[in-house]
Amino acid sequence: MDSSESAAGKQRKTAKRPLSEDAGAAEERLNQKKHSALCATLGGEDASVRLLEELVFGAEERLSERLAQQDSSVLLEDDDTHSVGSEESGSERPAVRSAVWEDEDDELDEEVDMTHRFRRDFKKSEAENKMTKPRLQQRLKEQFQKAMGGTPSWAEVTAKRSQKKEPETEDEDDSEELLRRTGNFIGSSDSLPKGIIKIKKCLNANSECPGGDQLSSVQFHPSAQIVMTAGLDHSVSLFQVDGKSNPKIQTIHLENYPVNKASFSADGEHIVATGMRNKLFYIYDMMEGKVIPVSSVRGLNEQRVSDFQVSPDGKYLLLSGSSGYLHLMTTKTREVIRSMKMNGSVCAAAFTSDSSKIFANSQEGEVFIWDVQSSKCLKKFADDGCIRGTSLALSRDGLYLACGSQSGVVNIYSQKDCLHTLEPRPLKAVMNLVTAATSLCFNSTSEILAIGSRADDEANRLVHLPSFTVFSNFPQFQRKTIFRTRCLDISPQSGFYTVANNKGHALLFRLLHYTDF
Repeated sequence: MDSSESAAGKQRKTAKRPLSEDAGAAEERLNQKKHSALCATLGGEDASVRLLEELVFGAEERLSERLAQQDSSVLLEDDDTHSVGSEESGSERPAVRSAVWEDEDDELDEEVDMTHRFRRDFKKSEAENKMTKPRLQQRLKEQFQKAMGGTPSWAEVTAKRSQKKEPETEDEDDSEELLRRTGNFIGSSDSLPKGIIKIKKCLNANSECPGGDQLSSVQFHPSAQIVMTAGLDHSVSLFQVDGKSNPKIQTIHLENYPVNKASFSADGEHIVATGMRNKLFYIYDMMEGKVIPVSSVRGLNEQRVSDFQVSPDGKYLLLSGSSGYLHLMTTKTREVIRSMKMNGSVCAAAFTSDSSKIFANSQEGEVFIWDVQSSKCLKKFADDGCIRGTSLALSRDGLYLACGSQSGVVNIYSQKDCLHTLEPRPLKAVMNLVTAATSLCFNSTSEILAIGSRADDEANRLVHLPSFTVFSNFPQFQRKTIFRTRCLDISPQSGFYTVANNKGHALLFRLLHYTDF
């Protein structure tokens, strides 16, 4: 009985469970109907609710279409919905891009007046009347490095550390800066700036074979990267110029013949060397390797020939004689075809770049201009303030004439004024030497005039043209390096500057502004 009753009770309980489950499902359906009825009365679901549901439940593929259809005001009003959507979708906001264009007028307040007397020397051109503060700071840094002869060691260490921390992006920044700004891009040019010159001391040009006595001549080859030295040790030497080792090419010994002057021919295939005692001179053929002695020249009535000039066209040698005579000798037949006589003694002479005229300076301080074809004196004028002349040089472009004097004053004239003005006045009188200016040389671009004196140590200056100012950082006066200048020269493309001194050394300097030899 008991077992049958218990079984009947279990059946009743199991029979009640489906009733309770059916009641729960019915209640849920009732709530859904109420919710549907409520939505129907409200006119449908809210758009923001549907958007939130799609974002939460992963309907990203239809998001762009819905965003285009929905009113933008819905998204702007519901900030929370936007934030949730961005977090769930994993999208990031795009980075703020830099401006593609910036107008110079926006930085007028940050520009510095460069016409102030304290900042004039930092200008590279007359167009730089104003400069931004960062650019001025960079210009000051460059000027400091020039004055120090490069970047100091402590600054290099700091720069290396900063390079390890941050990658170099200077090129990209410069290109972006160029495309982003307006400005005067033709304000700065390739012309040599005044004030401080970028110069570097190199190994001596004749370091492999220094002169046994003082040097009398030094000259760069007109086309090859070669320098020649000659001196009182009876030798003429050739060196290759690379600024690092400067290997020796050849040395020619002239027995019992101290060389007073040596010079390349116009084509660079010969070397002409004159002595100090007689009219004998030597011609060295570089192509055949032969030394040709010239003991006599037809039509030359001189006891001694020590100085000469080579014409740029290679046709003539101008021999300086005694008593104010100048003799024009042809290089082809080696005979004197014309002679010219000037008042006083000849101290220096030079051909014009077209070889049509000769400028000659006398020890009495007068300058004579001769025509090569007719041997006529075209003009004569007194060098302003000169009592005794010592040197003369012409620029290759026909712009300038430089005349040196015993007092150390170097007058710079315009060649055009010298030819067409009755009494030409110097454009500038350079008074940076206190002893006789015995050596003068223009560079190929007429931007530098090198002057030197053999009467005093370190008496060597570089003059900037056309400002006619001396570069303040050459030479360095911490210690003696140049000593007494016997001769000087600048390479054909102004890349190197050499000075021959009384110690037998040919000092070599790299002019960093110029890229070619």
